[in-house]
Amino acid sequence: MSEHALRAEGLHKSYPGGRGRDAVRALDGLGFEVPRGTVFGLLGPNGAGKSTTVKILTTLTRADSGTAVVDDIDVARRPGAVRARIGLVSQRPSSDPMATGRENLVLAGRIQGLSRAEARSRADRLLDRFTLGEAADRLVKTWSGGMSRKLDVAIGLIHRPAVLFLDEPTTGLDPHARAEMWAEIDRLGREEEATVLLTTHYLDEADRLADTLAIVEAGQVKVHGTPEELKSELHGDSIVVELVDAGQGARAATGIGAVPGVREVSVTDSALRARADGGARTVPLVLARLDELGVAVSSATVARPSLDDVYLRHVGRSLGAVA
Repeated sequence: MSEHALRAEGLHKSYPGGRGRDAVRALDGLGFEVPRGTVFGLLGPNGAGKSTTVKILTTLTRADSGTAVVDDIDVARRPGAVRARIGLVSQRPSSDPMATGRENLVLAGRIQGLSRAEARSRADRLLDRFTLGEAADRLVKTWSGGMSRKLDVAIGLIHRPAVLFLDEPTTGLDPHARAEMWAEIDRLGREEEATVLLTTHYLDEADRLADTLAIVEAGQVKVHGTPEELKSELHGDSIVVELVDAGQGARAATGIGAVPGVREVSVTDSALRARADGGARTVPLVLARLDELGVAVSSATVARPSLDDVYLRHVGRSLGAVA
């Protein structure tokens, strides 16, 4: 058994453009490796290739070329064996709203080849694990969004998969339900011995949950590593200035670019971002320069590098601007 639960190497995939148009290239040599028992975050803007990557690894589509391996099984050569080793939690609900939570889990277990007794036992364990026991015999249509999302994850785990794919698992959840889901994902590796591939538009989520992550753009991996490794590559502090008038962004960026110690200036909507050594000392100089230019400021903050800064450097825009 290899040390990696997932391996993608040189994946290429294009889709027909339609009506005589050129083919659309979704993946352009994408590759990464994911160690067993870890959470791997796959980040990138819409159209970057995340969904196509997940579809290839879960046997829902085939790569034009390249290699995809899941739990030591070649996806192209043995897709049926791969399906038995994975769980997939898509963005859309996978449960039947007109069945109870327990019925949904037992049915999923039976579909995955568990005996009736095994399916019931596993369902009971997962209902307790996700604190859904009290609602287990109510119709899922009466459940909250957070409870339904937990049920989706439980369905993905019913057959004890080696690899669990979570596609935007917390989208649409309120802060409390989102925090609960984070806690459950955090425990998956320890209690279920599962490797998790997580796609998300929330950089704080990736920072909190991912052991390693990759930022994908235009079908290629732009950068790969642990959150701390990637943040440590950005020297100095991050300065963020919120402008009253977004229309003054370009002028403001040019102005503060001349302030000593300020570098990597960019504008996203009404937010002016820059990097500087000694951010606390530099902020007053930045504000003074903006005041000279007649640029009104609503707030200014200084902080250590974040994943948003990493993303901005490698993709050229904030993930929030394209999510």
